[in-house]
Amino acid sequence: MAYLIYLMGPSGAGKDSLLERLRAATGAGPLVAHRYITRPANAGCENHIALSEQEFLRRRAKGLFALDWQAHEHHYAFGIEVDLWLLQGIDVVVNGSRAHLPQALQRYGAQLLPVCLQVSPPVLRKRLEQRGRENAIQIEQRLARAADYQQTLPIGCHLLDNNGDLGHTLDALLALTEKQPQDTLS
Repeated sequence: MAYLIYLMGPSGAGKDSLLERLRAATGAGPLVAHRYITRPANAGCENHIALSEQEFLRRRAKGLFALDWQAHEHHYAFGIEVDLWLLQGIDVVVNGSRAHLPQALQRYGAQLLPVCLQVSPPVLRKRLEQRGRENAIQIEQRLARAADYQQTLPIGCHLLDNNGDLGHTLDALLALTEKQPQDTLS
C-alpha cells in the first residue's frame, strides 16, 4: 500500500526546505505534491502553483482537488493527481495543514501517515529572523503558535526532529515508509 505522508509543522520548522531536498534526492522515494495556493508564485519560498482565487474556486467546483482549505487569507489545496499516484503504488508527500488533518484522515484512512516536523524554540526564532519575511511582532506571534502546536500534537503523529542537519531529517522521513506494515497478497 502506498502512503500519503502528511507533513505538518509550525512556520519556520523547515517543511519547505525538507521538501525541496526530497525533490532533489536521487533514487526511489516519495513524490512531493505541489500545493495550489492563491498567492503569487514569488511570495515565500514554497514551490507551489499560484492560482487566482477565481481559478482556484473554478478548479474546486470541477472536483480537481483531493483536499483544500483556507488559512492566512489564502486558499490551499493539493490536486487529485495525488490519488492517481497512490493508486499506482507511489508514496506521496504533501505539505499539510494540522487544522485539516481530520479531513485528510477521513479521506485517506490507513493510507495517511501524519508527520510532525519539530524544532526547538531557539532554532525556530533564528530561522524566522533569518528568512526576513516577518517583523518582530509577527515572529513573536509565530513562536506563540508554535508553542501551542507543540502542546497539542495530533495523536499518532510521527515526530521528526529538524534542529540539526537537514540530511538527517530527510533520512528519517524516508525511513518512515520503510517501517510501515505492507499489504500482503493472499
